[in-house]
Amino acid sequence: MALILNIETSTAICSVALGNEGELVAEKIDTEGQNHAKLITVLIKELLKDSKYSMSDIDAVAISQGPGSYTGLRIGTSVAKGICYALQIPLLTINTLQALANNTSLSATGLRCPMIDARRMEVYCQLFNADLKPLSEIEAKILDEKSFSSLLEKQEIAFFGNGAEKFSEICHSPKAKFFNNIYPKASQMILLAQKAYLDKDFTDVAYFTPFYLKKFQVTTSKKKLL
Repeated sequence: MALILNIETSTAICSVALGNEGELVAEKIDTEGQNHAKLITVLIKELLKDSKYSMSDIDAVAISQGPGSYTGLRIGTSVAKGICYALQIPLLTINTLQALANNTSLSATGLRCPMIDARRMEVYCQLFNADLKPLSEIEAKILDEKSFSSLLEKQEIAFFGNGAEKFSEICHSPKAKFFNNIYPKASQMILLAQKAYLDKDFTDVAYFTPFYLKKFQVTTSKKKLL
């Protein structure tokens, strides 16, 4: 039996979930946004309490590795590493886009293209087939009306995630299908985390850093200094 704590902090929404042998036990989600540092440990405590488990029962921790929010990924990684160090248990790292593509509520039979907002007209994205096999590399893509046009001439593509809305405003292909309210959640990681655990695909806790894809950019405030 493998009881795995899954942590997802790649976007403004923070969630944690317990998976037991690849099955969802329980999940806690904060949808208010940008409360990761304040709420993630609270969510974990509530999750364990409601599920009648203790921290010592956890066999491994799975973290959404990115791409996504620099701050969110950093906070989630810090918490995951702390638990792994304290309990001396393995760390599992899950491709955020692949987990997002693994959404059971998505009624799509063609290609899947999860998109995470990277500000302005840029998104982090990756193409998958219906079996979640990656068909492209993860990329930071600047969207325009011609994006994915050659593929959309041949087949349907489902676009979803918090970066897909802005693409829907400029993409008018009838074969582009857009799905709303689908965002990264810890429960989407459970099957991938279970497979990684069984395959002993563990990540070095000491050396792991999130997959930011892009360097962190500091923006200067336009407000005048007093």
